[in-house]
Amino acid sequence: MAGRVDGLFFFALAVATFFSMLIASLIFYLGIKYRRRSPSEVGRSPHPDSKATTILEITWSVIPLVILLFMFSWGMRVFFAMSRPPSNAIEFYVVGKQWMWKIQHPEGRREINELHIPIGRPIKLTMTSEDVIHSFFVPAFRTKADVLPGRYTTVWMQADKLGKYHLFCSQYCGTEHSKMGGWVYVMEPHEYQEWLAGAGAGPGPAASGEALFAAKACNTCHRPDSSARAPILAGLFGRKVFLDGGGSAVADETYIRESILNPQARIAAGYQPLMPTFKGQLSEEEIIHLIDYIKTLKAATGGPSDALDDAPPRGAQGAVSKRGPEDTSGGLSR
Repeated sequence: MAGRVDGLFFFALAVATFFSMLIASLIFYLGIKYRRRSPSEVGRSPHPDSKATTILEITWSVIPLVILLFMFSWGMRVFFAMSRPPSNAIEFYVVGKQWMWKIQHPEGRREINELHIPIGRPIKLTMTSEDVIHSFFVPAFRTKADVLPGRYTTVWMQADKLGKYHLFCSQYCGTEHSKMGGWVYVMEPHEYQEWLAGAGAGPGPAASGEALFAAKACNTCHRPDSSARAPILAGLFGRKVFLDGGGSAVADETYIRESILNPQARIAAGYQPLMPTFKGQLSEEEIIHLIDYIKTLKAATGGPSDALDDAPPRGAQGAVSKRGPEDTSGGLSR
């Protein structure tokens, strides 16, 4: 996106420079032409032709308006292109923490303050913070987005030039903010695969989430059958969820995260608020792994989740519900 961003920036800069010089030149020229030439000279009010004045005022209003509307439409197209990751983008997970960037590849490889990516492939970054507000900034890619605690931010990039590029946090985040930097390495695809196969690889986010799902006894309530006392998670992600008391929500990353940490906030229709909170029991990375695992769960064709967008059937909606050690009823809330 760097070329498109730069094109818009330099066009706006050229327009601003042209009109600034034009106005400054006119001020200088008219100041000399209409200066007082003698102490006795007294200014007089001009009486210009009203039609000519109207045409002049319309001209200097319409021309800037057309230019600004053109710049707005251009900027809007660039903004939408930067905001919508391609469907084939590789999804990476980023967690900001004082004072480091923790990054996990979809294959399970983890990095700190470094990001290795293949050239020519779109990369989607799903980011959150464990503590304060950070900002993920790669100047060479014209990529910058605030990384907020309790919320997921998504950006994407596609490198078209091999090399090593600076990574910064551009939001003041504490005493060692200046040290929160790193590097992005753009590699040939075969070199990237060789790097992935090296030391440090582990289970991917979805595999880690599946193990955590079982370890936290989530599967005791979220069973893939009609008798489940919690919402069925297969096919849930991205679908409409009907809520208790009316209304609905889309089961995206933010909704599922809220369901894990604050299960009473938005309760799925047809279920009791029995699920315990897991706030303080799961790290941001573990929550990301659980969400990634839920994304992989596919609904059976013609199953209950197929009706999510049409009616609020019991057992086909809601977000994550789990049973904690203190929940002897095996209940759920969402």
